[in-house]
Amino acid sequence: MSCMPSARARPAGRVLVVTPTYDERENLAATLAALRRNAPDADVLVVDDASPDGTGELADEAAAADPRIHVLHRAAKDGLGRAYLAGFAWAREHGYDTVVEFDADGSHPAEALPAMLEALAEPGVGLVIGSRWVAGGRLVDWPASRRRLSKTANAYARVMLRLPVRDVTAGYRAYRSEVLAAIADQVVDSRGYCFQIDLTIRTADAGWGIREVPITFSERRAGVSKMTGAVVAEAMWRVTAWGIARRLRGRRPLPDGQGHGPGVVADAQRPGPEGDG
Repeated sequence: MSCMPSARARPAGRVLVVTPTYDERENLAATLAALRRNAPDADVLVVDDASPDGTGELADEAAAADPRIHVLHRAAKDGLGRAYLAGFAWAREHGYDTVVEFDADGSHPAEALPAMLEALAEPGVGLVIGSRWVAGGRLVDWPASRRRLSKTANAYARVMLRLPVRDVTAGYRAYRSEVLAAIADQVVDSRGYCFQIDLTIRTADAGWGIREVPITFSERRAGVSKMTGAVVAEAMWRVTAWGIARRLRGRRPLPDGQGHGPGVVADAQRPGPEGDG
């Protein structure tokens, strides 16, 4: 199923921020408050994977107090990708026009969301990434080892996949819902951030423009990171396989005049202050 870029200049006004949670009780209240403060017209969907620490119950309390907050309870911990896919499906069922991916751990700056939504309003743009690795992007309180891992993973994915996106692994994103409607059901079943890489590939190959907006990315406020060695290993082998396959089959040409086409990424040509990666 293909996704054709729209000629309209801006997405319609219904925005849903999807926030997956698993044991994020210590962070959720601050996350919701930041979103309500910086994007008061957006709705929020908390997708909780049966958190044993009571995150789901806290989300229910927030939803009872604020009609713009909603909760989707899932039966068990089932992975970030599947949580987002459930959120995307919920957004389609409820008629939202823009869908935002937003972590619950305090690492994504809600104050960047208005600029991301503004960038998504440009004709032909289907995806906006909150990027750590373009000019103006920053990392705060990250250990050197994790910084190197992120730089290396992004550089490797960019070269292997021939995507001019500097932060292809990023999880802070805004999509036009019509993009997700066409591609979300095609993505691989994955444990971690290669889900984001897959979505980026499919968005570009469908002919949509991709923008990167600089953000300041901070270490989580509390709790434990869900990143594991298995997640990293899965992403590396999938990127390798995808890269080889793309070279063997070649890039699929776009019909004349449709969108910006793959590889046209505004604000993503210069490395940020942390360098390439």
